[in-house]
Amino acid sequence: MTAIDDALTTATDTRAVLLSRGAIAGTGRLFTDVFGDATALVVADESTWRVAGQAVVDSLVSAGVTCLEPYVFPGKPTLYADYGNVSMLRDHAAATDAVIVVVGSGTLNDIAKLASGELDRPYAVVATAASMDGYAAFGASITRDGFKITRTCPAPALIVASLDVMATAPARLTATGYGDLVEKLPAGADWVVADELGIEPIDTDVWNLVQPPLRHALADPAGCAAGDVGAISALAEGLLLSGLAMQALQSSRPASGAGHNFSHQWEMEKHGFDWEPPLTHGIKVGLGTIASCALYEAALLLDVSGVDPEACAAAWLTPEQDVARVTALQPQPAIREPAIAQSRLKYVPAGEAADRIRAIKAAWPAIIERVRPLLLGPADVAERLHKVGSAYHPAQIGISQDRLRRTYFQAQTIRSRYTMFDALYELGLLDTVVDALFAPGGYWSDWPHD
Repeated sequence: MTAIDDALTTATDTRAVLLSRGAIAGTGRLFTDVFGDATALVVADESTWRVAGQAVVDSLVSAGVTCLEPYVFPGKPTLYADYGNVSMLRDHAAATDAVIVVVGSGTLNDIAKLASGELDRPYAVVATAASMDGYAAFGASITRDGFKITRTCPAPALIVASLDVMATAPARLTATGYGDLVEKLPAGADWVVADELGIEPIDTDVWNLVQPPLRHALADPAGCAAGDVGAISALAEGLLLSGLAMQALQSSRPASGAGHNFSHQWEMEKHGFDWEPPLTHGIKVGLGTIASCALYEAALLLDVSGVDPEACAAAWLTPEQDVARVTALQPQPAIREPAIAQSRLKYVPAGEAADRIRAIKAAWPAIIERVRPLLLGPADVAERLHKVGSAYHPAQIGISQDRLRRTYFQAQTIRSRYTMFDALYELGLLDTVVDALFAPGGYWSDWPHD
């Protein structure tokens, strides 16, 4: 039994996964196995249609599946994962009883996933690039009214991933997948922090789907960049396992930590949206991974024994003051109000503050011992991203030093998920650690200039 076969035993929605060379030829057979005599509606954009759309239709037809006229989004401008596109596809599919078979990667998959979820129908995805972990994930990252969050909807019932197609995908998409996967390292460390504090205990079975295979999946960034089938296979398997882990837990916790929040913040600010092609999620996540690993590298050197719980409690922000803090950090209303709501969910009342500080101090040695072997240094992550052909410094995507510094604090506000950023904030040390990263000798002190 392969790792993916084993993961399917805990999946809530996905019934079959085919990851192999020539997998597209098996689409029709697997469709009938999973969906019986259902009608298929193939969905693609002009680019993915050229790559694999007709081959998917041919496989379905050869297996006796009735196929409706394909629904093909324009190839340019590049499709966005926003709710307007979800609504268009949902309304088109609502006039039929067909199962959507989406041919594409992140954006197309998320649009089809949420559209199918709102119709209460299962769907299938034919993956065209090893570009993200969302293929098998339970939710869809969709922007609505300017705020991007993971919206609850079922994972695909069937996933077909052809290594031949993935190996010839645009290099930027493979780099995107690598950036998405490498963040699982600090994301695992963030889960350890929450586990040690009793905030969100680790599910061992789910953990084992993601963390043990990670080093192998990330081992050959240069091979990924070159389209080596072995390297792409390892990367794709790591991404699929990550998605299946999220599906099993019904949460993105196994695969998304504070490093992802950097990307979400920049995406909600629409950074890179006007590029063609637009700046991808995984490119930004990779940079968020460097930022998160840099914070961990500094945090591992901290001595928290001198932190005074009573003094921290005396200086604790009231709920109103915390709202003011988030408001100052998030000037855009579309981001501010949801960020206030997310921050409120993890706000610790002042009366409980001293106990929280004592708990963090007590858990700190165990946290450090457990997270250290999970992490890579920020320079190591940057080197790997360079080899895979991704951005490896924020300046390369137009993020200034001041903006990056601000993002460290913004990233702590936009999600209720507890991470090392929150532990440091509650200890009153987040400013200290971030300042050190930008001070002379800190990781971000040597900033490139044109």
